[in-house]
Amino acid sequence: MKLSKTQRKYRIRRRIRKVSSGTADRPRLAVFRSNSEIYAQVIDDIEGKTLAAASSRDKDLAKVKGTKSEIAGAVGKAIAEKAKKAGIEKVAFDRGGNLYHGRVRALAEGAREAGLKF
Repeated sequence: MKLSKTQRKYRIRRRIRKVSSGTADRPRLAVFRSNSEIYAQVIDDIEGKTLAAASSRDKDLAKVKGTKSEIAGAVGKAIAEKAKKAGIEKVAFDRGGNLYHGRVRALAEGAREAGLKF
């Protein structure tokens, strides 16, 4: 029986999370994408804490106009700046079951441009 789109996404998400875990030295950059918004968090899984977060709903990013991909790139730059303020240089990228394409790719490239290393 064929998997639905959401079942496939959750299967990929579980497979990614099995091998990638955030530590204090290299936390996990988790991306959640809804139909209209995009969210990013830098997470230390060992402590169970979010070290930095940014989303397209933040007040400073809500003013950014453009396509969804351009807004995602701005979120990537914002999360990289917040992570650098917290002293984080390297992260493990967790695309959350989404394909590395479109808004997820734009967020990753924005974070790389701002100096975050994956």
